[in-house]
Amino acid sequence: MTNYIEISTGYPSRPSKSAVNQGRWQRYLLLGLATNLAFWGSAFFYLKVTPPTYTSSSALNLPEAASNANVTLPGIGQASYQDSSPYGSNSSQDPRENYKFIAQSESVLKGAAAQLNMSLGEFGSPQVKVLDNTTIMTVQFKGASPQEAQNKSLAFYKALEARLNELRTQEGIRRDAGFQTALNSSQKKLQSAQKSLSDYKARSGLNSDDQIKDLTTNIEQLRRQRAEILAQQQQASTRLRQLSASLKLSAGQATDAFVLQSDQIFQQNLKDYSEASAAVVVLESKFLPIHPTVVAEKAKRDAAQQALLARGQALLGRPVSLGTLKQLNLSSAGSDSGRDALFEQIVTVQADQKGLTAQAQAIDQQIAQLENRLKNLVHQGSNLDALKRDMQVAEAVFSSTLTRLDIGKSNASGSYPLIQVVAEPSLPDSPTSPKKSYVYFGAAVGSLFSTTGLVLLWLRSCKRKHLTSKDT
Repeated sequence: MTNYIEISTGYPSRPSKSAVNQGRWQRYLLLGLATNLAFWGSAFFYLKVTPPTYTSSSALNLPEAASNANVTLPGIGQASYQDSSPYGSNSSQDPRENYKFIAQSESVLKGAAAQLNMSLGEFGSPQVKVLDNTTIMTVQFKGASPQEAQNKSLAFYKALEARLNELRTQEGIRRDAGFQTALNSSQKKLQSAQKSLSDYKARSGLNSDDQIKDLTTNIEQLRRQRAEILAQQQQASTRLRQLSASLKLSAGQATDAFVLQSDQIFQQNLKDYSEASAAVVVLESKFLPIHPTVVAEKAKRDAAQQALLARGQALLGRPVSLGTLKQLNLSSAGSDSGRDALFEQIVTVQADQKGLTAQAQAIDQQIAQLENRLKNLVHQGSNLDALKRDMQVAEAVFSSTLTRLDIGKSNASGSYPLIQVVAEPSLPDSPTSPKKSYVYFGAAVGSLFSTTGLVLLWLRSCKRKHLTSKDT
């Protein structure tokens, strides 16, 4: 019994199980309180030391820029020009991305910061977002106060518009320079075409196609007139043949007879010759041929005959004989008034026929001359048409280039469409950061997770001690 007591008193005394559990629980409790205090203290400290930040939001729209013009040139055609947005039919490019890059460029931000007397770091950079399937961009600026955030947005839009105007001006200068070069070139070509046309008109004497039309009309009129004259000439020839048949003389003979009959001297010589011939016949019937009276009358007859033939030759321009005069039936021409009328008609018709023949020949000459002139004018007209086409093409090119230049001047936007602020910069009512609800929520979640973790650790520790005691 004594030995047992000594062995038992050789080991230290052990604390009770409840005391051990209580001490362990207190340690975990203190650790949990410290952890939660750290979370909530950090949260309150963050809210205390972090200055509030306000965000001003706005939105702008980028409408597509497009313009076109149609110019109608009388007698030439049409000249058209279209200036469309370079992004309208190209899905791989988006003007809003270009504007986003420009909006976030250093030159725009420096210009906006200079308006507010801020450094680039103080001013900051906007948060630009492109809304899909729209032409709208949203812009957000942060500031230490609502007014500062709004002022940053307003200054940003002014700087952005100034930069866009600068880019548009530069583009317009380059574009106008190119158009002006093309305009000068087309103007020189037009002036050259006009000079070539005017010089050719002066050389050829052909000013328009109306001259060819008028000349063709004149030729047709002359041909109709010639046909009418030939018809009249044919009628005169028919009438002349009829009169010649009535007189039993040819047209030449009838003319000669009319000439002789109309001459009084010839008619007097013919009368003297006829009377002398009749007297010789009468005397020869009474006296011998050698009778002085017969001889004297024969001499008188011969003298009248010589005078008659000499006058006939003078009138007709060729030698005549008594046989010819007898063939012309002049012995009784002076006493037959009807025959005289026929002679007069045949001469008149023959004169008309000669006049119509001369007219027809003159018209033939005129037609030949005009046809030669027409051939030359047609050849010249083809050259004139070619020169006119060259001038019309030059006019169309010049007008189209001038139209493009005018449109380029009127369309100052170019590749940078005008921006339209669809939502003015807002004046925020509450700060965007720090968000107290988010901070409190974060502290609460941290506290929850830390407390849960400590409880799980305490339970695990208790379970492990319980298993160890059972094994002992």
